[in-house]
Amino acid sequence: MSDDVEQMGPVDYVVIEFPGNRMTGEGFPILLDLVESGIIRILDLLFIRKESDGSVAALDLKDFGDEVDLTLFEGVSSGLLGQDDIEEAANALEPNSSAGILIYENVWAAPFARAMRRSGGQLVASGRIPVQALLASLDATEATA
Repeated sequence: MSDDVEQMGPVDYVVIEFPGNRMTGEGFPILLDLVESGIIRILDLLFIRKESDGSVAALDLKDFGDEVDLTLFEGVSSGLLGQDDIEEAANALEPNSSAGILIYENVWAAPFARAMRRSGGQLVASGRIPVQALLASLDATEATA
């Protein structure tokens, strides 16, 4: 198993909230394309719903009805997501909302990650810049120019 991990690219997670439980499924074909083109590999995909009283339940793919075809994602589970992860994700959600929790490997970055590990490099910091923060920064730069 450790050899497999040494070959992997960076692994990320996202929790995507759908206020009012309004998931349209529009992003699923794009997610599938990312997998099929070898850009990412899905390790875990789970859906949850947070009720108005704060209770949280895992959703079965069948709960989405015929509006969204999620059969391609059935059984996607590496076992990385534990109950504590689900509870932490639920804490970030507003009541009466649903969320998708996605853990994925950045397959595109695996060769670079392997080279860095071989050369003794260690990841000491990582992060993401939200698009809204990037846009605000660009707007502020334009305003002062």
